[in-house]
Amino acid sequence: MSVRDDRYDVAVVGVGGMGSATAYHLADRGLDVVGLERYDIPHSQGSSHGITRIIRRAYYEHPSYVPLIERAYDLWDDLADETGRDIIHRTGSIDAGPVDNDVFAGSKRSCEEHDIPHEVLAGAEVNERFPGYELPEDYRAVYQEDGGFVVPEQSIIGYTEAAQARGAEIRARERVEDWAETNDGGVRVRTDRGVYVADALVLAAGAWNYKLADALDGLAIPERQALAWFQPESPATFAPEEFPVWNLSVPEGRFYGFPVHDVPGFKLGKYHHRDEEVDPDDFDREPNRADEAILRDVTEKYFPEAAGPTMSLATCMFTNSPDEHFILDTLPDHPQVAVGAGFSGHGFKFASVIGEILADLAVDGESDLPLDMFSLDRFE
Repeated sequence: MSVRDDRYDVAVVGVGGMGSATAYHLADRGLDVVGLERYDIPHSQGSSHGITRIIRRAYYEHPSYVPLIERAYDLWDDLADETGRDIIHRTGSIDAGPVDNDVFAGSKRSCEEHDIPHEVLAGAEVNERFPGYELPEDYRAVYQEDGGFVVPEQSIIGYTEAAQARGAEIRARERVEDWAETNDGGVRVRTDRGVYVADALVLAAGAWNYKLADALDGLAIPERQALAWFQPESPATFAPEEFPVWNLSVPEGRFYGFPVHDVPGFKLGKYHHRDEEVDPDDFDREPNRADEAILRDVTEKYFPEAAGPTMSLATCMFTNSPDEHFILDTLPDHPQVAVGAGFSGHGFKFASVIGEILADLAVDGESDLPLDMFSLDRFE
């Protein structure tokens, strides 16, 4: 096994959504960076795929995310300008449910606390304005016109190429087996192809992060997810210019979805699809009829004109923290190791700014952005 002669400033493990952005931000600061990815770039084995990912300023999970999403929007637009890729598609966003439900009430609260322009609509008003919806008339929704979706595969390609243009070394099909601290306070990373030495390390390996850091055991738990694409009776009704992305809390659970984009079909998923905690190296990646039925039943009830033939089914993974908030910190016993983990099914929209934060943590051990609620010590 070869040992690289070069010593890098930072090694990044995982070159998906978070890792590709991290490699870019580090390289943009003039640092020597190596990015190590066990699969292809991009790939469909983890959490950073699926053609479309929701982005929204109205953030029901917690108002503290709003400063991060504001920065994320700016950075996504910067990436689009540099690469010429259509990274963000602004369709508007709907966060809906019963009037006292967290999805509606939390979204409204974040908009009010951060002066985000928005409208409050009754379910019947949503249905009239956007005919693809068939929400209960007494539901309430926050509509925010700047919501939409980010395209994950194109984002990863864009950040990877921009990092490479700045001198980053990106290596795919190379699995990290372990890492250790060096005598001088750096890190030595061993892969199935070689050994790399760096001053600092970033763990951005998604569902595999807990296998690389004992401090994440029980705090970054992979969960099997499923997605469906159904062909609408009238695709024009579900086109991006006519149909906002959505989050919806209903008796069947909490669901999210998208207009038709790039591939046939109206796309949707369910948060915590079947509550299946999994080993990312050993679980059923093939979607099945039970997965499809969960998503079709909700489509037929709340988006009936979209419930045509199945076009595609797919699986992915959430990596959940106990409180479903992110983990952005350095390891307690290894301050030269930064981790981004536990994104709990709502992280990809932040990838652009999380890359900046992880670069801050790797280089300076801290960030100017507000991170208190994302620290590891909150679980102590």
